[in-house]
Amino acid sequence: MTTEHAPRPWRDPDLPVAERVEALLAEMTLEEKVAQLGSRWIGKDKGATGAAGPEPEESHNVAPMEDEFTGAPALEEASRHGLGHLTRIYGSYPVTIAEGTAELIRQQRIVMASSRLGIPALVHEECLTGFTAYGATVYPSATAWGATFDPDLIERMATAIGRDMSALGVHQGLSPVLDVVRDYRWGRVEEAISEDPYLVSRVAAAYVRGLQGAGIIATLKHFAGYSASRGARNHGPVPMGRRELLDVILPPFETAVLEAGAGSVMNSYSDIDGVPAGADPWLLTELLRDEWGFTGTVVSDYWAVPFLSGNHGVAADAGHAGVLALTAGIDVELPDTIGYGDNLVSRVRSGEVDEAYVDRAARRALLQKAELGLLDEGWTPESTVAGAAELDLDSAGNRALARELAEKSVVLLDAGTALPLAGPARIAVVGPTAADARTFLGCYAFPNHVLPRYPGVEDGIEMPDAVTALRAELPGSEIVYEAGCPVRGDDRSGFAAAVAAAESADVCLAFVGDLAGMFGEGTSGEGCDAADLRLPGVQADLVEALLSTGKPVVVVVVSGRPYALGEFAGRTAGLVQAFMPGEEGGAAIAGVLSGRVQPSGKLPVQIPRHPGGQPGTYLQPRLGAVHLGVSNLDPTPLYAFGHGRSYTTFAVGDLRISDTSVPTDGEFTVTVRLSNTGARDGAEVVQLYLTDPVAEVTRPVIQLAGFQRVELAAGAAADVTFRVHTDRTAYTGRALRRIVDAGELRISVGTSAADLPCTGSVTLTGKTRETGSGRRLATPVEVVHADS
Repeated sequence: MTTEHAPRPWRDPDLPVAERVEALLAEMTLEEKVAQLGSRWIGKDKGATGAAGPEPEESHNVAPMEDEFTGAPALEEASRHGLGHLTRIYGSYPVTIAEGTAELIRQQRIVMASSRLGIPALVHEECLTGFTAYGATVYPSATAWGATFDPDLIERMATAIGRDMSALGVHQGLSPVLDVVRDYRWGRVEEAISEDPYLVSRVAAAYVRGLQGAGIIATLKHFAGYSASRGARNHGPVPMGRRELLDVILPPFETAVLEAGAGSVMNSYSDIDGVPAGADPWLLTELLRDEWGFTGTVVSDYWAVPFLSGNHGVAADAGHAGVLALTAGIDVELPDTIGYGDNLVSRVRSGEVDEAYVDRAARRALLQKAELGLLDEGWTPESTVAGAAELDLDSAGNRALARELAEKSVVLLDAGTALPLAGPARIAVVGPTAADARTFLGCYAFPNHVLPRYPGVEDGIEMPDAVTALRAELPGSEIVYEAGCPVRGDDRSGFAAAVAAAESADVCLAFVGDLAGMFGEGTSGEGCDAADLRLPGVQADLVEALLSTGKPVVVVVVSGRPYALGEFAGRTAGLVQAFMPGEEGGAAIAGVLSGRVQPSGKLPVQIPRHPGGQPGTYLQPRLGAVHLGVSNLDPTPLYAFGHGRSYTTFAVGDLRISDTSVPTDGEFTVTVRLSNTGARDGAEVVQLYLTDPVAEVTRPVIQLAGFQRVELAAGAAADVTFRVHTDRTAYTGRALRRIVDAGELRISVGTSAADLPCTGSVTLTGKTRETGSGRRLATPVEVVHADS
């Protein structure tokens, strides 16, 4: 129990934070310091005594191998010396705001009353597509964020998410995901922003700024290499060299740390070349802290510490795993204390591990608590939720933001002959993603993430499906619907009715794609990896049946990953890609189809032509990206990275490069004129690519180095100028040092990786130069609109 005591220096908010933390550490016992490195997930224990929320009716894991970890102690016992984190109070059950805040107060009061020092716990929640809580707005998926090419919009979204979380007493959000897509078959592509590290860097840094600006610690995950697992299997080993790791995987994390000041990092589950990330001191300490200067906390992904023993086999038991994780640089174990806690205490006392490692981690954890005000005299959990009763987690403002993001993320691959729809009298809407709004949501959206446990509970938010949205969008058209087939499985019993509906209509809209789930319960999502890139189930066969009618068929793919669409190329009357567009996705897609919404989304991942052949992304050297005749397999995608059409037309021209040669430590500008040559207002994304034709090691044929989304009225024009420092050309050379070398640098500007009408070059002169930790990570862009 908490005892009465005189005011202590660490409770004084007027003292410097570092001084307060050192005073607290000096007062703490070993057990109390170790306790700050642990956590407790009461919501995992379905039906735990006193916990809020209904009893689940169905078995459904929301974290990997969740059922393997049972028998955790009651919260009173778990926090007898204190506690670092409370896990997912709102994100484990469908609870109302009143129930959730009451549960938060209850748990915090137990933590404070059970220990000598009475230090509150830090509360963390998931927040990838919005606050993962019942009744909270579900925004589009991270891949949809990438499709907007609009970091400012993503920052606004993250600010709204953080504001809602902060109002409910939450301190840390387990987002964003910075994994660069390397294989489209991986189930968690939907959680990733893009296959390009620069696009990931800009969007993720914006998310971090927005979330932390609202008072929530952002957590960068999964550090690092998780998305490159062999065979795209979740948690699979990563056969990656250090150079690819440094040049492709790590730059988004570096940017989010150095530019956005991210407060926390979460380790990857995978091993890289045999070394699990959670036990890698080079990754978690030497690189992250010593080189990049990161000062926040490293938290384990759920059960990543005991996985070092049970899954990786690099530790003899959970206690040994705790030692490896702590010494490598993991500060806090989530979601429950298994490898840390008493295991660490006994190993410190036996001399197996130096107490300095405990002090190092506890200092970092306590610094964050002090900065959040949790160590202040008089802090109460009630004060953190004082305004919660008036909070609307799915407010009109949130929904408007979700709608804007959804509309800007929809990618028009090909307008064909039917788009925008010209008010057809009869429309057949066919396909399994048309009448199930859950297909618009990612696997971490509460309705897909938690509610499968509670089949009788309503979704908690309004999310019109595509059929409903189309009927509202096109009131003058008769709209008939047939599912045709389910998302998964081989049930073709609905084909005949779907074909009949198409034959009787003026145009058919075929909605196909994914239903997100967890660990094999969906076609996309965590643990829902794909064997190949053909549409799931028999959906491709359904599209073939519809095309065989001879009626115009517009295919709308609503998915978490890109699917191979080559078999339909040139045969559809229109082709649209929507990456899980969230609760407002139905209206957004309907608006794009009708023409009310001017499409402006761009592909953050390629659309493959063929479903197999070990799918690869656009960042490939010549032998990986170009069909040279040395293999019968053509890697050319159906639609390139950055592709996306509009109902107006744009021209990119008048290339101006400021210098023909610059030193290897210099800077130059690239300017183009963007013109809206069509009859409608619209937006285009101007994209700058660089090519290094001769280097120490093989380099990508092209790589994105800058981009800018530009809104232009019909007939208007603007000059777009990229300021390129030579740091932006740096790569990891043979000595595994990042260098800028002399020689030709080719420059291409356009509207996708395959549409680059402006080309030129600059010669870099002088000696090869190593770039340090202060290298430029961004390409500033200026837009000057021409006089009307």
